[in-house]
Amino acid sequence: MKIIVLDLEWNQSSTGNEPETEKIPFEIIEIGAVGLSDDYRMIREFSEFVKPQVYKKMHSYTSKLIHIQMSQLETGDPFPEVSKKFFDWCGEDYIFCTWGSSDLTELQRNLAYYDLPLLGNAPVKYIDAQKLFSLVYENGSKNRKALESAVDQLDIEKDIPFHRAFSDAYYTAKIFERIAKERPDVLQYVSYDISYPPASHDDEINVDFGTYVKYISSTFEDKESALKDEKVSSMVCYKCGKVLKKKLNWFTTNDRHYYALANCDKHGILKGKVRIQRTGDGKVFVVKTSKLVSKETAAEIRSKYNKVKQKNKQSD
Repeated sequence: MKIIVLDLEWNQSSTGNEPETEKIPFEIIEIGAVGLSDDYRMIREFSEFVKPQVYKKMHSYTSKLIHIQMSQLETGDPFPEVSKKFFDWCGEDYIFCTWGSSDLTELQRNLAYYDLPLLGNAPVKYIDAQKLFSLVYENGSKNRKALESAVDQLDIEKDIPFHRAFSDAYYTAKIFERIAKERPDVLQYVSYDISYPPASHDDEINVDFGTYVKYISSTFEDKESALKDEKVSSMVCYKCGKVLKKKLNWFTTNDRHYYALANCDKHGILKGKVRIQRTGDGKVFVVKTSKLVSKETAAEIRSKYNKVKQKNKQSD
């Protein structure tokens, strides 16, 4: 499978009053990408401006950050034409690699706005180089490094300016090549863009990363029916397949994230986390992760539970 390193630049409303802002809060104005060889070297390039159709005035922050003028964008083609050129350039059997999770979300939104085919009928698998950088060089820190800071940390030569689609794809590719060659074991930790839920049960995501498992469900009518679903609510040890009795039943800290604990006699304490995602038509779907954790992590979950319990008592 080919790896396409992708970066996008986008503009937004200068006033926030346009009716389009809900459907397309960020309009893509530049697409940059590099294609990698089997040994992760850059072997081909894509770089195109997109002529704005929605936001005809450059937001001051966008202009300051990426140094693109509207007159330059007028030389490009509208998004439907540029996206067709881009996907033709990508070819078949590829996976995207990006710095962070935003690019695929905005690509999907722009495709949907123009009634163009989405990237698939299920959450899209991709490589988040920013996450992999954190795993390899930051001990898995949740505080994600900015691209230029990561380039500096790895002492990669800065030979072209940042904050343009192609240049940021270029630097992301350089970092990814370093990671892939130094720590190929982390390449298994792919990510999933969840802009849109699985279209059916057959499209649901079930993936075992070795150190944890992830399940992304198709839609439910509401949160209550999702949480009653057996696949969502059950706790199963992914090492031995045993259905476990919960030691701490599902509870929430914010009505969106739910936690539970169970114990496997053979493999230890299992932490479950359920994230409720809402769709545009008012339905919901679930992102569930299950992971074997230490006693210290389990104690942190119990502490969250006790705080919620105490808060509920005070509000009664």
